[in-house]
Amino acid sequence: MAEQIYTIPVNDAFDSGCECPMCQMQKDLERNAIEYTMGPSYMEDDNRAMTDKLGFCSHHLRMLYQEKNRLGLALMMNTHMNKTIQDMRALAAKGPAAKAGLFGKNTPNAPVVDYIENMEKSCFICGRMDDMFVRYVDTIFHMWKRDSEFRDKFATSKGFCTYHYGILYKTGQNKLSKEQYAQFIEILNKVYFDNMERVNGDLSWFIDKFDYRYKNEPWKNSKDALPRGIIKIGHTFVE
Repeated sequence: MAEQIYTIPVNDAFDSGCECPMCQMQKDLERNAIEYTMGPSYMEDDNRAMTDKLGFCSHHLRMLYQEKNRLGLALMMNTHMNKTIQDMRALAAKGPAAKAGLFGKNTPNAPVVDYIENMEKSCFICGRMDDMFVRYVDTIFHMWKRDSEFRDKFATSKGFCTYHYGILYKTGQNKLSKEQYAQFIEILNKVYFDNMERVNGDLSWFIDKFDYRYKNEPWKNSKDALPRGIIKIGHTFVE
Protein backbone atom coordinates (compact mmCIF):
# COMPACT_ATOMS: atom_id res chain seq x y z
CA MET A 1 0.00 0.00 0.00
CA ALA A 2 1.37 3.41 -0.96
CA GLU A 3 2.44 5.42 2.06
CA GLN A 4 0.09 8.24 3.05
CA ILE A 5 0.73 11.20 5.35
CA TYR A 6 -1.27 9.58 8.16
CA THR A 7 0.64 6.28 7.86
CA ILE A 8 4.13 7.81 8.00
CA PRO A 9 4.33 8.19 11.84
CA VAL A 10 3.16 4.60 12.30
CA ASN A 11 5.65 3.20 9.77
CA ASP A 12 8.44 5.32 11.24
CA ALA A 13 7.75 3.96 14.72
CA PHE A 14 7.73 0.35 13.52
CA ASP A 15 10.92 0.99 11.54
CA SER A 16 12.70 2.49 14.57
CA GLY A 17 13.66 -0.86 16.09
CA CYS A 18 12.20 0.24 19.42
CA GLU A 19 11.06 -2.28 22.03
CA CYS A 20 7.56 -0.82 21.67
CA PRO A 21 6.62 1.12 18.53
CA MET A 22 3.61 2.58 20.31
CA CYS A 23 5.84 3.98 23.05
CA GLN A 24 7.92 5.51 20.27
CA MET A 25 4.79 7.10 18.81
CA GLN A 26 3.94 8.60 22.20
CA LYS A 27 7.48 9.89 22.63
CA ASP A 28 7.32 11.57 19.20
CA LEU A 29 3.87 12.99 19.95
CA GLU A 30 5.12 14.42 23.23
CA ARG A 31 8.10 16.12 21.57
CA ASN A 32 5.84 17.54 18.85
CA ALA A 33 3.36 18.80 21.43
CA ILE A 34 6.10 20.48 23.48
CA GLU A 35 7.50 22.19 20.38
CA TYR A 36 4.01 23.26 19.29
CA THR A 37 3.21 24.67 22.73
CA MET A 38 6.44 26.64 22.97
CA GLY A 39 6.39 27.78 19.33
CA PRO A 40 4.53 30.79 17.90
CA SER A 41 1.23 29.09 18.78
CA TYR A 42 1.40 30.31 22.37
CA MET A 43 0.51 33.81 21.12
CA GLU A 44 -2.67 32.62 19.39
CA ASP A 45 -5.85 33.45 21.30
CA ASP A 46 -7.43 30.00 20.86
CA ASN A 47 -4.38 28.20 22.21
CA ARG A 48 -3.94 30.63 25.09
CA ALA A 49 -7.59 30.10 26.03
CA MET A 50 -7.00 26.34 26.09
CA THR A 51 -3.78 26.53 28.12
CA ASP A 52 -5.48 28.96 30.52
CA LYS A 53 -8.28 26.46 31.03
CA LEU A 54 -6.36 23.17 31.03
CA GLY A 55 -2.96 24.13 32.38
CA PHE A 56 -0.20 21.51 32.41
CA CYS A 57 0.56 18.40 34.42
CA SER A 58 3.69 18.52 36.58
CA HIS A 59 5.63 16.26 34.18
CA HIS A 60 5.00 18.46 31.15
CA LEU A 61 5.49 21.68 33.11
CA ARG A 62 9.01 20.50 33.90
CA MET A 63 9.59 19.68 30.24
CA LEU A 64 8.35 23.13 29.19
CA TYR A 65 10.72 24.75 31.68
CA GLN A 66 13.64 22.93 30.06
CA GLU A 67 12.86 24.60 26.72
CA LYS A 68 14.52 27.86 25.69
CA ASN A 69 11.35 29.96 25.46
CA ARG A 70 11.13 31.13 29.07
CA LEU A 71 9.15 34.25 28.10
CA GLY A 72 6.53 32.17 26.31
CA LEU A 73 6.18 29.89 29.34
CA ALA A 74 5.94 32.88 31.68
CA LEU A 75 3.16 34.41 29.55
CA MET A 76 1.18 31.16 29.53
CA MET A 77 1.66 30.67 33.26
CA ASN A 78 0.67 34.26 33.97
CA THR A 79 -2.66 34.13 32.14
CA HIS A 80 -3.37 30.62 33.47
CA MET A 81 -2.75 31.80 37.03
CA ASN A 82 -4.94 34.86 36.45
CA LYS A 83 -7.81 32.58 35.44
CA THR A 84 -7.15 30.15 38.30
CA ILE A 85 -7.16 32.92 40.90
CA GLN A 86 -10.37 34.41 39.51
CA ASP A 87 -12.16 31.05 39.37
CA MET A 88 -10.89 29.91 42.77
CA ARG A 89 -11.90 33.14 44.50
CA ALA A 90 -15.45 32.76 43.23
CA LEU A 91 -15.63 29.12 44.27
CA ALA A 92 -13.94 29.61 47.62
CA ALA A 93 -16.50 32.29 48.43
CA LYS A 94 -19.22 29.63 48.24
CA GLY A 95 -17.67 27.86 51.21
CA PRO A 96 -17.66 24.12 51.94
CA ALA A 97 -20.39 21.78 50.81
CA ALA A 98 -23.24 21.10 53.20
CA LYS A 99 -22.48 18.15 55.44
CA ALA A 100 -24.57 15.07 54.83
CA GLY A 101 -27.03 14.01 57.50
CA LEU A 102 -26.45 11.13 59.90
CA PHE A 103 -27.88 8.55 57.49
CA GLY A 104 -27.08 10.39 54.30
CA LYS A 105 -24.43 9.68 51.75
CA ASN A 106 -20.88 10.94 52.05
CA THR A 107 -20.51 14.69 52.19
CA PRO A 108 -19.92 16.02 48.66
CA ASN A 109 -16.82 18.00 47.83
CA ALA A 110 -16.82 21.73 48.15
CA PRO A 111 -16.95 23.44 44.72
CA VAL A 112 -13.36 24.64 45.15
CA VAL A 113 -12.20 21.05 45.82
CA ASP A 114 -13.94 19.74 42.70
CA TYR A 115 -12.30 22.51 40.67
CA ILE A 116 -8.84 21.63 41.97
CA GLU A 117 -9.31 17.90 41.41
CA ASN A 118 -10.47 18.48 37.83
CA MET A 119 -7.59 20.85 37.19
CA GLU A 120 -5.11 18.23 38.44
CA LYS A 121 -6.45 15.78 35.82
CA SER A 122 -6.12 18.18 32.88
CA CYS A 123 -3.10 19.06 30.76
CA PHE A 124 -2.96 20.82 27.41
CA ILE A 125 -0.08 18.65 26.19
CA CYS A 126 -1.55 15.36 27.43
CA GLY A 127 -4.77 16.24 25.63
CA ARG A 128 -3.00 16.88 22.32
CA MET A 129 -1.07 13.62 22.67
CA ASP A 130 -4.13 11.56 23.57
CA ASP A 131 -6.16 12.88 20.63
CA MET A 132 -3.44 12.04 18.12
CA PHE A 133 -2.59 8.70 19.70
CA VAL A 134 -6.15 7.47 19.21
CA ARG A 135 -5.78 8.27 15.52
CA TYR A 136 -2.48 6.37 15.38
CA VAL A 137 -4.11 3.29 16.91
CA ASP A 138 -6.90 3.51 14.33
CA THR A 139 -4.24 3.77 11.62
CA ILE A 140 -2.54 0.59 12.86
CA PHE A 141 -5.74 -1.39 12.31
CA HIS A 142 -6.46 0.37 9.02
CA MET A 143 -3.02 -0.69 7.78
CA TRP A 144 -3.39 -4.19 9.20
CA LYS A 145 -6.50 -4.73 7.10
CA ARG A 146 -5.10 -3.27 3.88
CA ASP A 147 -1.32 -3.55 3.86
CA SER A 148 0.38 -6.96 3.79
CA GLU A 149 3.81 -5.33 4.12
CA PHE A 150 2.72 -3.70 7.35
CA ARG A 151 1.42 -7.00 8.70
CA ASP A 152 4.85 -8.50 8.05
CA LYS A 153 6.50 -5.50 9.72
CA PHE A 154 4.20 -5.91 12.73
CA ALA A 155 4.95 -9.63 12.98
CA THR A 156 8.73 -9.10 12.89
CA SER A 157 8.76 -6.15 15.29
CA LYS A 158 10.32 -6.24 18.76
CA GLY A 159 6.89 -6.45 20.31
CA PHE A 160 5.19 -4.04 22.71
CA CYS A 161 5.14 -2.96 26.30
CA THR A 162 2.47 -4.62 28.42
CA TYR A 163 0.29 -1.50 28.51
CA HIS A 164 0.16 -1.09 24.73
CA TYR A 165 -0.21 -4.83 24.20
CA GLY A 166 -3.41 -4.49 26.22
CA ILE A 167 -4.62 -1.54 24.14
CA LEU A 168 -4.07 -3.44 20.90
CA TYR A 169 -5.69 -6.57 22.30
CA LYS A 170 -8.81 -4.68 23.39
CA THR A 171 -9.15 -2.27 20.47
CA GLY A 172 -8.70 -4.90 17.77
CA GLN A 173 -11.94 -6.62 18.70
CA ASN A 174 -13.90 -3.55 17.59
CA LYS A 175 -11.76 -2.71 14.57
CA LEU A 176 -11.37 -6.07 12.84
CA SER A 177 -13.66 -8.82 11.61
CA LYS A 178 -13.80 -12.02 13.64
CA GLU A 179 -11.42 -13.77 11.25
CA GLN A 180 -9.03 -10.81 11.08
CA TYR A 181 -9.06 -10.45 14.85
CA ALA A 182 -8.19 -14.13 15.38
CA GLN A 183 -5.17 -13.76 13.07
CA PHE A 184 -4.21 -10.48 14.71
CA ILE A 185 -4.31 -11.90 18.25
CA GLU A 186 -2.22 -14.91 17.23
CA ILE A 187 0.53 -12.66 15.88
CA LEU A 188 0.17 -10.08 18.66
CA ASN A 189 0.61 -12.76 21.32
CA LYS A 190 3.65 -14.19 19.57
CA VAL A 191 5.51 -10.90 19.18
CA TYR A 192 4.60 -9.80 22.72
CA PHE A 193 5.61 -12.98 24.57
CA ASP A 194 8.63 -13.82 22.40
CA ASN A 195 10.10 -10.37 22.92
CA MET A 196 9.22 -10.15 26.61
CA GLU A 197 11.15 -13.41 27.03
CA ARG A 198 14.03 -12.03 24.96
CA VAL A 199 14.39 -8.88 27.05
CA ASN A 200 13.88 -10.78 30.31
CA GLY A 201 16.63 -13.15 29.24
CA ASP A 202 18.92 -10.17 28.62
CA LEU A 203 18.06 -8.86 32.09
CA SER A 204 18.92 -12.23 33.62
CA TRP A 205 22.31 -12.21 31.92
CA PHE A 206 22.83 -8.57 33.00
CA ILE A 207 22.28 -9.73 36.60
CA ASP A 208 24.60 -12.73 36.15
CA LYS A 209 27.38 -10.44 34.97
CA PHE A 210 27.57 -9.01 38.50
CA ASP A 211 28.44 -12.49 39.75
CA TYR A 212 32.20 -13.03 39.89
CA ARG A 213 31.76 -16.42 38.20
CA TYR A 214 30.68 -14.65 34.99
CA LYS A 215 33.18 -11.81 35.16
CA ASN A 216 35.08 -12.87 32.06
CA GLU A 217 32.01 -13.86 30.05
CA PRO A 218 30.79 -11.56 27.22
CA TRP A 219 27.94 -9.17 27.90
CA LYS A 220 26.04 -10.46 24.86
CA ASN A 221 22.96 -8.19 24.39
CA SER A 222 22.57 -7.30 28.06
CA LYS A 223 24.38 -3.96 28.44
CA ASP A 224 21.24 -1.96 27.65
CA ALA A 225 18.81 -4.53 29.04
CA LEU A 226 17.69 -2.27 31.89
CA PRO A 227 16.38 0.67 29.81
CA ARG A 228 14.83 -1.78 27.34
CA GLY A 229 13.16 -3.60 30.21
CA ILE A 230 11.81 -0.31 31.54
CA ILE A 231 10.11 0.28 28.19
CA LYS A 232 8.57 -3.20 28.32
CA ILE A 233 7.08 -2.90 31.79
CA GLY A 234 6.81 0.84 32.28
CA HIS A 235 5.86 2.06 28.79
CA THR A 236 8.35 4.90 29.18
CA PHE A 237 11.85 5.83 28.08
CA VAL A 238 14.82 6.61 30.30
CA GLU A 239 17.63 8.86 29.13
